[in-house]
Amino acid sequence: MRVDAGLSKLLGLSRTIVAGIAESGDVLLDGAPAGKSDRLIAGAMLEVTLPEPEKPVVLQAIPVDGLVVLHEDDDIVVVDKPVGVAAHPSPGWTGPTVIGGLAAAGVRVSTSGSAERQGVVHRLDVGTTGVMVVAKSEHAYTVLKRAFKERTVDKGYHALVQGHPDPSVGTIDAPIDRHPKHDYRFAVVAGGRPSVTHYEVMEAFRAASLVDVRLETGRTHQIRVHFSSLRHPCVGDLAYGADPVLAKRLGVTRQWLHARRLSFAHPGDGRIVEFTSPYPSDLVGALDLLRAEA
Repeated sequence: MRVDAGLSKLLGLSRTIVAGIAESGDVLLDGAPAGKSDRLIAGAMLEVTLPEPEKPVVLQAIPVDGLVVLHEDDDIVVVDKPVGVAAHPSPGWTGPTVIGGLAAAGVRVSTSGSAERQGVVHRLDVGTTGVMVVAKSEHAYTVLKRAFKERTVDKGYHALVQGHPDPSVGTIDAPIDRHPKHDYRFAVVAGGRPSVTHYEVMEAFRAASLVDVRLETGRTHQIRVHFSSLRHPCVGDLAYGADPVLAKRLGVTRQWLHARRLSFAHPGDGRIVEFTSPYPSDLVGALDLLRAEA
């Protein structure tokens, strides 16, 4: 195996952290520094010097502009997440978070999970808007985590992608893992984690298509990676190959991707509940411009 993949399994650390250790010269194979993409050899002497543990992330209860509570009961709180807001605190992130915003609003969430991720059963990217559920009770946390793992949650997104996917209704079944050269990105990689995306074109424009997307799996950046792999990246998603000229013309400064709906069995009584989120103004503006050109 590669050094980053093998050590990740051996030590229980993320590949990003392992790659950083290797780049610092702290991974030795038979006494020689090993890069993250070098291969582990059976019988070789492996020496790893671990970095000092990071300081724990502190949850800050700070109000979040634009964070709307769509529903709240004893078990769950469902929010409409605005752009520029992370799901939870993490090392290096100093901006607003859903968990911090809920804490500032006096919403108490489940204490299950790590300290900074308490109550979080799924995440949306910082640049992705839309509907997100957070567990308030310990029972809800357990039930919802299992539901996401067993893929019984219906996750529906709308994406504006460049060009015109062919066929107009289809399934993208391609494994995803960390990008071999860029740790902050993901890619379709042989041997990656199974990833399945179903889509249907809702509206076609001259330069782009509005697509309804249903996720069967929930990999990081899955929609962005899958459509980029088809050469139809989300409009405005410069990290995954989007055209900056088109993004500027449409006034899009992030990926045009919105978590439109979320449906699941309520952890309290098992009834199916569904929540939807309207498009924010920047995404509406881009669609208006495209429709005006038609």
